[in-house]
Amino acid sequence: MLFTSFIEYLKLEKNYSNHTVTAYKKDLSAFAEFCKEEYEDDTIENVHYVQIRSWIVSLVESGIQNATINRKISSLKAYYKYLLKTRQIEVSPLIKHKALKTAKKVQVPFSEKEINIVLSEIEYEDSFEGIRNITIIEMLYATGMRRAELINLKQFDIDYAAKTIKILGKRNKERIVPLLEKLENQIKHYDTYRQKIDVHKKDELFLTAKGNKMYPSLVYRIINDYFSMASTKVKKSPHMLRHTFATHLLNQGADLNAVKELLGHASLASTQVYTHNSLAELKNVYAKAHPRNKK
Repeated sequence: MLFTSFIEYLKLEKNYSNHTVTAYKKDLSAFAEFCKEEYEDDTIENVHYVQIRSWIVSLVESGIQNATINRKISSLKAYYKYLLKTRQIEVSPLIKHKALKTAKKVQVPFSEKEINIVLSEIEYEDSFEGIRNITIIEMLYATGMRRAELINLKQFDIDYAAKTIKILGKRNKERIVPLLEKLENQIKHYDTYRQKIDVHKKDELFLTAKGNKMYPSLVYRIINDYFSMASTKVKKSPHMLRHTFATHLLNQGADLNAVKELLGHASLASTQVYTHNSLAELKNVYAKAHPRNKK
């Protein structure tokens, strides 16, 4: 298929992660397969919007959620934008397309009480895995870093002298976040256990019990298992700790632009989604404090 050069463009020029590139390739391949079945032609470079619209209808009828369909169409948009850039087409078939409407989901972050239970009240095993697990939770809540960023965090990214942590984010964009004293002490404590199992001389800070690099499902399981002891919320994931980090900072009066920099967001719009929960907190404070609301 002709979108091989596009995939290389995503990898080499856009510096997209393997996960993201795979998702793009899967979406393009799915559309090409649809075109082959429906129109007996799997070349998608010169399709018309009516063909894309037909694919969208088939996806809706198969029960796929609008948000997922929008993501698939975003892959097509990026592809046709690339074709325009490389002058392989003169106009994108998606130029007038409007995204499907989706219901906005307000994710409820962990409360400060739930965080305190997990970090202060639960007893962790005095073992490599036990100390590693609480250090991971402390790291995610103290920095707001993404799961992939935590997995790829290196020992030398921790600057004890400057009290900072260097995080390599999406598209290889670096950011510096403060190293809190509690987190620093926790990392140093964990390191005494880590040294005993680092048989492969790995650079990564967090390792498995066999001394290998951490993997996504393990990080998810750690967060889900411990927060299941403290929270009844349906979603208990590493991303919820990132969400909680941002919300708690905003609730305490942190500047939105500062939180944006700490999270490594490219635009303020990405950070503003966390203000919904802060607004809920402000409404609660307002309701309790305003004289006209008191009985």
